[in-house]
Amino acid sequence: MGDISNYFEGVTTVFRNKDLLQIDHVPDNERLIIGRESQLNALATGLQPAVEGQKPNNVLIYGKTGTGKSLCSKFMARQLVSAASENDVSVGVAYVDCFQDSTESQVIRALGSTINDQEVTGETFPASGVSTSECYKRAWRVMDELYDVVVVVLDELDKMDDPNSALMNLSRAAEAEKIQSCKLGIIGISNKPRFKDRLNERARSSLCQRDFVFPPYDANQIEKILEARDGAFKDGVLEAGVIPRAAALAAREHGDARKAIDILRTAGEMAQEEQAETVYERHVDAAQVQTERDHLIEVLTEQPPHSRYVLKSVALLDQRMADDKAVKSSDVNQLYRQICTEQYSSDPLSWRRVRDLLHELEFLEIIERKRKGAGRGEGGYMETHLLDAPEVVIDACDAIESEAS
Repeated sequence: MGDISNYFEGVTTVFRNKDLLQIDHVPDNERLIIGRESQLNALATGLQPAVEGQKPNNVLIYGKTGTGKSLCSKFMARQLVSAASENDVSVGVAYVDCFQDSTESQVIRALGSTINDQEVTGETFPASGVSTSECYKRAWRVMDELYDVVVVVLDELDKMDDPNSALMNLSRAAEAEKIQSCKLGIIGISNKPRFKDRLNERARSSLCQRDFVFPPYDANQIEKILEARDGAFKDGVLEAGVIPRAAALAAREHGDARKAIDILRTAGEMAQEEQAETVYERHVDAAQVQTERDHLIEVLTEQPPHSRYVLKSVALLDQRMADDKAVKSSDVNQLYRQICTEQYSSDPLSWRRVRDLLHELEFLEIIERKRKGAGRGEGGYMETHLLDAPEVVIDACDAIESEAS
């Protein structure tokens, strides 16, 4: 039997500290948070009462993906805990990802588990076997026993099945005498500017929140964000145009700093796979295609098959269009029906359901739709625009179907 190969021996790396390019990395220094000074100041103002052991304001933060909402919220929450401790005020922070924990029961379990110290409180938050009502009671007891103030960060709040009950129960906890000594504040984060339209009147009234909007980054800001993280790479391994190129590509996609960081990390990984000692602009271009494909696969895997058939129809039509002409929904439906029967041996859904799926794809920010007039006396129609290259969309759809078969 031959010697076992050591696959790590001789592997070269372009990275020095790759953690700086992880999406969930929160910098220790506020100077590394670029272009968000006014938002950080506004958040500090809203949370300031907690430093003195008083109830902080409830806050709702809006903005597209990659505009720094989660980063700034986590950063300010961490500073709040430190500042409050200097006043002998105990602040607990519960960060809940509502994309992962999308029901009220899951949110309260995640909240309780995060702030709990079982050795002190004796409370537990098992994944099953305990009612939502009981989880609330345990969470209230943990808050009163361990903290003067608790801040609950509900990220991707719009992904909750029904946020009304959770928001109302949390925001009214003191008023309803569920908590006796602890003060409770909420930071809600959403990608959807019209998220509040989903809330009923009682939930909106109970929140009494302040709203902040995080605008997209421009190319210069994204470039500075990437430059602040270039310590992730060894000295001299980045070609001069790599960071400007990654910034320009991300700025073109709604100013998404998260995507820019992802592209830069993936470019480094591609260079490393080639055993290259330099990360070139061509690695950035290839990384953009790869990250778009990976993101689409991640999102579309959670969608029903016919949603992918509809999206593939949009992409195929987009490929055939010239002069940036938009795709008409009626044409999408026609090609979709053909694809169902000829490629997937599946019965097509009704036109009404196809329109619903198009609306859902728009909500997921995979397509954009606009109503256009066909001319005087001719009525109107819906135009559909892809937000990614059609080739990438088709590749992602085919990859999922191939994996499923």
